[in-house]
This record gives sequence, C-alpha cells and structure tokens, in this order.
Amino acid sequence: MAAFVALTKPRIIELLLVTTVPTMIVAERGLPSVWLMAATVIGGTLAAGGANAINMVVDRDIDRVMERTRNRPLVTGEVGPREALVFAVTLEVAAFVWLWGLVNLLSAVLAVSATLFYVFVYTLWLKRTSTRNIVIGGAAGAVPVLVGWSAVTGTLDWAPVVLFAVIFYWTPPHFWALAIRYRDDYAAAEVPMLPAVTTLRRTAVRICAYTVVLWALTLVFAPVADMGWLYTAAAVVLGAVFCAYAIDVWRHPEPRRAMRLFTWSITYVTLLFGAMAADQLMIHGL
Repeated sequence: MAAFVALTKPRIIELLLVTTVPTMIVAERGLPSVWLMAATVIGGTLAAGGANAINMVVDRDIDRVMERTRNRPLVTGEVGPREALVFAVTLEVAAFVWLWGLVNLLSAVLAVSATLFYVFVYTLWLKRTSTRNIVIGGAAGAVPVLVGWSAVTGTLDWAPVVLFAVIFYWTPPHFWALAIRYRDDYAAAEVPMLPAVTTLRRTAVRICAYTVVLWALTLVFAPVADMGWLYTAAAVVLGAVFCAYAIDVWRHPEPRRAMRLFTWSITYVTLLFGAMAADQLMIHGL
C-alpha cells in the first residue's frame, strides 16, 4: 500500500492542493461549501496522483540512474510497470467520473487534460529532448487553479488565467533551484534540465528573470481579481523576498544557496495563496 501511495508523489500533490482551495475561496468571494471543497480536492488528488504514477512508469529507466529517485517503487521492484499503469489509469478514470458527477464537467475535463499534457507533452516529449522541458511542461501544475475556479463558478475568466500564469512562472525557478542541487544526476541520466547543460550562472540569470515576471503577475492579480490590501501587501513583500533569494543565487551560484531558494519557493506559494484566501475571508466573511 505504501508503495502505491508513493507512486502518486504525495508531496507534489500537497503543493497542487495548496493552490486549489484558496482559488476556490477567491472565486466564491467567501468560503465555498465544505462538500464542494472536499469533492474538488479529492478529484484533483486522484487526477494528479494518476499523472505522477504514469510519469514514474515512463521514467523508471531514468530513476534507476538518479540518486534522488533510485528508491522509487518501480526501481526497487515493489510495484511492477503493468500494475502501476493499471493503477494510474484507474485513478484518472475515477478522477474524471468523480469530478463530473460531484463538481462539474469543466473541472473534470481540465483535471484530466492536465494529466494528458503532463504525460504526453512533458514526460514523453520535452523532458528528454529540450532545456525548456520544465518551462512548458510545468503548465500542467498550473491547471489546479483553473479546476478550483471552475468548480465554484462553472466557467473561467481573466482572474484564474492570471493565477495560471503565476504558477506557470513560479515553476521554473522552483524546479531549476532543485535541479542545481542534482545537476550531476540529470547529466548522468542525459536529461537536459537547464543546470545540467549550461552554467550555473546562466541558470541563475534565467531564475532571476522568471522571478521578476512572477512578482509582476502576482501584483497584476490584485486589480484583476479585485483583491484587498492584505493580499496586495503579501504579494509585494513575498515577491521581494523571492527576488532577494534569486539574486543571492545569481551572485553565488552554488547548490547550498539554490536549495535555500527552493525551500523558500515552497514557503512562498503557501503564504501567497494563504494570504489570498485570508484576504477574501476578511472582506466577505465566512
């Protein structure tokens, strides 16, 4: 059972869900029903878990080479490729049926579309062929905000599109910082992750550029979504700190400082979306 749970990459799913519920609160302009939030989170978890399990099936040859991933279930033999694939497809079918039946069709289509993009565009195509793998492929991780918004409203508009862009531009600095730490792993596996194929200095420059765009997008979201002062202040301060960490990596491009940025990037997205939810709950109440 633990091996099957590990196939879903629970720690990654946690990050996806951190963005979903606050987005629902903004869309609702208050607290949505507990049942709707639970249904959306469960459906999103199933879809993301299935996508991650398929990713492990496809990447099991790479995972054997990389130190960071050599203890994954398909490498150790705890789970076989066939049963892992059946498990993953079952999760995807369950996710679609669950979201369609208990949330709405748009949310179900968005969630499963993210899986298809993650598997076919990122895992099967870009990951092993392009240095822009995580830039384009990371779009799949931005879809949960669209799922959360559509779960409440049944539609999409500019506010969730800006939020999608926020996560889209957050993903490369977040992942490249980790990839700096494991650049030898990626080189050994012949995966063209940016730090493995260029200098750390150039990687750091790219991190800084994406971080500045990310900061700008979080500020753009304030007027587009009619956010209050709490979110706006949080976006200003948190973005400034993110930029400071990115500049630190640029000035001293080394794994230790990159991991500080990686750790902060997780804290950043948690605090930013937490402030987003708190802002709306403070204005509109529970």
